[in-house]
Formats: sequence, structure tokens, C-alpha cells
Amino acid sequence: MTESDRIADSLQTVFAEAIWQPFTEGIRRYGLIKSGDAVAVCISGGKDSMLLAKLLQLYQAESPVPFTLRFLIMDPGYNPENRQRVEVNARLLGIPYTLFETDIFDIANRQVKNPCFLCARMRRGHLYSHARNMGCNKIALGHHFDDVIETTLMAMLWGGQLQAMPPKLNATNFPGMALIRPLYLVRESAIESWRDANHLEFIRCACRFTEGTETGEHDSKRKEAKKLLRRLDEEAPGTSEKFFESLHHLDLESFPGWVRNGEKFGGMV
Repeated sequence: MTESDRIADSLQTVFAEAIWQPFTEGIRRYGLIKSGDAVAVCISGGKDSMLLAKLLQLYQAESPVPFTLRFLIMDPGYNPENRQRVEVNARLLGIPYTLFETDIFDIANRQVKNPCFLCARMRRGHLYSHARNMGCNKIALGHHFDDVIETTLMAMLWGGQLQAMPPKLNATNFPGMALIRPLYLVRESAIESWRDANHLEFIRCACRFTEGTETGEHDSKRKEAKKLLRRLDEEAPGTSEKFFESLHHLDLESFPGWVRNGEKFGGMV
């Protein structure tokens, strides 16, 4: 058995309950993949996107629904060590990838305010564009359960709005294309356990701003959200799960105002 086969086997055996089952349930529950879809799996080089690529590869082999996959790696300006790590891991996991380069890091890091927002927006545009040129109608990103609730909490506490991260999103600037998040029901702790059990090493964001965050120069709001949710779960186990399920049971009549397609309703000013 090759290393790639062993790692793949662990997803459907050792980590079947924690990863494989919620992954496949998420695809079915939210209708993320349809017959005839051409999905571009966007690999950043981190643990989440690498796991997503391997899971979708396994799912395609077993799915009764025919669809195609393309594995897309975008180099936004990685240093040589990180670039090598991404490609080595893709080969280790048996992922046949297409790689293209951009100068996103250089552009984003020249911004004084919100470099991460600009970086994410530029990345998304490049990925949609390349995926469309490859004949794909969907891009798959590696956002997981914890990303969903952290993003919602951040929007509430620091953005002043109730805004979630949907499992599927139709593209605004690329008609006919959509973004899907197949790891929607998978917990980050399970991904970390899979990574560690298989002795895998993945890169993080690897831009200069994030390197500053890791050394304590910046304290991101996402880290604060993680700490808050962790504390709540320690005090009342199951809080994160309840928070997540609440996103599926929104009672608009109980809100004084809301927005739909850019139009304001209710008592909003």
C-alpha cells in the first residue's frame, strides 16, 4: 500500500465518523454536487484544502452521481519553501494538480487597511476565472464547521450584522458558476487529528501579514472568536453545535430589519 493509499484509507476507516461521514452528509444535505458538474478544487496548501482535495477524489470514485474534478493550486506569492511544500504534499496525497502564479501577496501587503480582505477577494476572482477557463461550473473551498460559526460570530460582534457563510453561493461576477463548501459539517479538530495522525505538515497562509500574526504582532478577530467559542464550549458543552444549528432556523419575523438582494426590509434605517 502506498502512502497516498494509506492516508486515503484512514479517512474511511479511522476517521470515518469524524470526517468522511459529515463530509458526505454535507454534500447530500446541501445538494452541493449535481450530475454533470465540473468542480475546480481550490488548493491553498493548508490542511483544510488538502484534505478537501483528497476527500473529493475519494467521493468521485464512489459517487453514483457522475461529475468531474480539476485540482487547482494558485501561488499568490509563496516563498520557495512554501511553494515546494504545497507541491510535495499534493504529490504525496496523489492529487494531480494544475498550478498558476499571481502577485496577490505583493499587492495586498501594500495595503495599510484590510490586506486580508483584499487578498481573499483577489484570490476568489482569480480562482473563478481560471476554473471557468478550465470548463468548470463550480469551485470548492475548504471552509469547515468552525469557519462557519466563527465568521458568523465575527460579523455579529465586530461587523454589527447577522451574516453567515453559506454552504453554496452563486457567483455574482461569474454567471453560471457557484462556490461550494463540502467541509461544512466537518470540525476543525477532526482535521487536525487526521493531519497529526498521518504526520503531515501543511503551510498556513504564509503572507507577511499572517507571519506577523503568528509572532504576536497582530491579534486577529478570528483568533478572538475561536477563544470565545472554546471558552463557551468548556462552560457549556455543545454550544458550538447549537450555534451552528441556529443558522438553519432563522425566524425573520422576530427581527426588526433584514436585507435581501441588497434591499432593506423591516425597520432598518
